[in-house]
Amino acid sequence: MTAKAPINQDYITIPRKQDPDARPSLIGLNRDALKAALLELGAPEKQLKMRVNQLWSWMYQKGAKSFDEMTNLSKDFRALLAENFIIGRPEIVTKQVSEDGTRKYLLRIAGGHEVEAVYIPEANRGTLCISSQIGCTLTCTFCHTGTQKLVRNLTAGEIVGQIMVARDDLDEWGKDPGDKRLVSNIVLMGMGEPLYNTNNVRDAMLIAMDNEGISLSRRRITLSTSGVVPEIIRAGEEIGCMLAISFHATTDEVRDVLVPINRKHKIDELLQACRDYPRLSNSERITFEYVMLKDVNDSDADAHRLVKLISGIPAKINLIPFNPWPGSPYERSDWDRIEAFAEIVNNAGYASPVRTPRGEDIMAACGQLKSATERERKSAKEIAREAGV
Repeated sequence: MTAKAPINQDYITIPRKQDPDARPSLIGLNRDALKAALLELGAPEKQLKMRVNQLWSWMYQKGAKSFDEMTNLSKDFRALLAENFIIGRPEIVTKQVSEDGTRKYLLRIAGGHEVEAVYIPEANRGTLCISSQIGCTLTCTFCHTGTQKLVRNLTAGEIVGQIMVARDDLDEWGKDPGDKRLVSNIVLMGMGEPLYNTNNVRDAMLIAMDNEGISLSRRRITLSTSGVVPEIIRAGEEIGCMLAISFHATTDEVRDVLVPINRKHKIDELLQACRDYPRLSNSERITFEYVMLKDVNDSDADAHRLVKLISGIPAKINLIPFNPWPGSPYERSDWDRIEAFAEIVNNAGYASPVRTPRGEDIMAACGQLKSATERERKSAKEIAREAGV
């Protein structure tokens, strides 16, 4: 059983030999798909459940990188697996470590494309920010990734593979359940819009949440969307993770520029989807992300409108100081302006933590991710002209 992987030579930056008969990876297959693959390989049907459980444990509990490590499988079966499959992971092209401990991984995937993932260590948790697409189609004007063209969706294997790469790098496989987890939280806030790739994001997160595998709680996974309204309820029903809204403006006029999907799904429609989100409660609040842009969306009037708009929605507001990137037409709000905005929101009864920028020295902060191979340099004037600002 073999499969040919398509290679797009336009995006390969480091020349290397391509295998025309590349074996498919088992990473990213759900249990049913894994069972079907083994059945096609000739595994006895009465052994399928046991074999799937064995492979699942080796891949997602122990982090095995080769079939040779799977010592409770016969040598003949391991050889058969190795002949037909791989346990594929994205390849680390570069790893940068910030002064604050943040790690940014540039990862190469099928076709020579590259995506970025960021690990952020904190005192009580470790958060891994992962990507769902190569590039992005939404062109949010304050976001560095938004200046990059969409290439394609990531597969479920490429999404969950980012978690596995980080766990490899942090040496986090095979530890006791009571040990402190270094990757304790996942946020789908990297490159791309997760809800334009719902099926693969769902399949990857179900693997991440599987109690017999990576075993992350659904409440420790947060999916951030710019407002793909038709997919929001579906994500709540099929994934069940926490929801974050990339909001950033309090009027349709301003949000149409900052977050262009707003031209299709206006603020009122987006907020109704939030009110209808499954499991919404005071213990499972929606996070509204609000990047602070000087003289654009940071006035007292904006703060008052914000709390009025989200009235009745169990929510918290993350205020994000804008993280500059080359060519950006925006500036970060002054600190006293951010504090005044936060005070208004707090006084209305909403938690409004100001997110501390992390990894700025390695361009790993929120809104700064952009893979090296897909860069298209634009001047600040060009970006501002396209944004209408």
